[in-house]
Amino acid sequence: MVMFYLPQYGHKQWQSYFGRTFDVYTKLWKFQQQHRQVLDSRYGLKRWQIGEVASKIGQLYYHYYLRTSETSYLNEAFSFYSAIRQRSYYFQVNKEDRPELVVKKLRYYARYIVVCLLLNKMDLVKVLVKELSEEIEDYTQRFNTEDQLEWNLVLQEVAAFVEADPVVILNDNNSVVVTSNRLQEGSVPPLEQGMVVGQLVLADALIIGNCNNQVKFSELTIDMFRMLQALEREPVNLATQTSKQGTLEPSEKPAKRENPHKYLLYKPTFSQLFTFLSASFKELPANSVLLVYLSATGVFPTGHSDYEGPYDFGGVLTNTNRDVVNGETVQKRNQAQKEMHCLHPGDLFPFTRKPLFVIVDSSNSTAYKNFTNLFGQPLVCLLSPTVYPKSVQDQSQRGSLFTLFLYSPLLAFSSVCGLNSVRRGLWERAQEFLRKVYRDIGQMITRSRNIDQAFLQFFGDEFLRLLLIRFVFCSAALRLHKLFRESRSFPESYPELPKQDTVESSLLQKHILDLATMLDVQSLFWDDSLEAY
Repeated sequence: MVMFYLPQYGHKQWQSYFGRTFDVYTKLWKFQQQHRQVLDSRYGLKRWQIGEVASKIGQLYYHYYLRTSETSYLNEAFSFYSAIRQRSYYFQVNKEDRPELVVKKLRYYARYIVVCLLLNKMDLVKVLVKELSEEIEDYTQRFNTEDQLEWNLVLQEVAAFVEADPVVILNDNNSVVVTSNRLQEGSVPPLEQGMVVGQLVLADALIIGNCNNQVKFSELTIDMFRMLQALEREPVNLATQTSKQGTLEPSEKPAKRENPHKYLLYKPTFSQLFTFLSASFKELPANSVLLVYLSATGVFPTGHSDYEGPYDFGGVLTNTNRDVVNGETVQKRNQAQKEMHCLHPGDLFPFTRKPLFVIVDSSNSTAYKNFTNLFGQPLVCLLSPTVYPKSVQDQSQRGSLFTLFLYSPLLAFSSVCGLNSVRRGLWERAQEFLRKVYRDIGQMITRSRNIDQAFLQFFGDEFLRLLLIRFVFCSAALRLHKLFRESRSFPESYPELPKQDTVESSLLQKHILDLATMLDVQSLFWDDSLEAY
């Protein structure tokens, strides 16, 4: 299908191609429904061929979701993939002596699993993984293929993805509760009446993953997966899937975009990253914000010069196809030269001509403190800790603690306290308590007389408001935790937040100690903040 090979950047280049492709497959689907008997008896239509059409339509919807960020299309992809399994369209494939047909079936399973992961259908994911495992075993035994290792790697990746959440929530009968961390009604503290904040709206987000050795599945690292959901609203019809397939017309534009448009870039080269940045910047509507999320290995400067500018502090790694093996540069460079496969703070300067919100989760995140707001537009950078205590560092393969706080603060708080499981009732009480904490943090930010106006400019958007509030909560929690002793273990921001009004507020410290007491982990925190310094 041609649309899968069209550039993913930009909002318009691929739209007409998708519309035409969708029309063709819709007509084909309706045609086989109307003439099934004739196609069966006269032309020998196989059930797997019907399944292949349904799979392609599901794939179309999934790609449309990736290009629009509208989760309703993800639901449509699910309905087609689900129908294939329920109606056993691929059942007869294993009886035919054609390995390429079995591969089609395996690919269908892999795509179905990705959609279920994004819809948090973890129980179904486990069932599908078991079925896929059996299919792979049968495939490799029957055919002497060279791709056995690749398919086994797929199984390992999805298993690691399912196990990545560090804390499980349990019912009274010890069954696991699956929760969603998309933005829900009532989860964002409302603005106080009369509060003057910016009217900016988050329109575009680049989610970039280039961490070595982090859990990933289908070009989606666990950090990317979490940030993706942090920037989406909970779809209203997520629980009740539509029974009528193909009810949505992707050519119709929704009256109001529910979610910011997202680009997912797994290990992009510098040129790819810059191309997507430029396209997003070009098409950014008026009064809108571009968010750049970087989850990547740090690149550190090789030396110090007399003048230190925005290219002298290093940055984060971008991908290269030639001279990096396991994250190590093979070719020795002149020490005076800059690392060419690095996104430096200075590379983002041209894009500060419009409102820019940057999140950097990296061992060299602090390079992005060296920003200069050249154009007077709202600009904020949220920066991860660069050093973690050893016990926390050991968990990094399953995702960064900093991103986990931005995705689910309670999950991150429980994890950093060493809790492996939490009872559902306690989890819900703690979540309710956190909603009160969020309201108080929101008031701290908006009432502070010393805060940089850039934070308030972004505070009108619900997604950015929640990210800022979670960032403050993360910073305050880590400052009180006894394991976190170095200043490098605390998140930072550009511009700097007024600490006494926010991350070191006595009210917020009391809230964190109350939450720790509720979870029975108070011994891990300083009872008196003065003890910590």
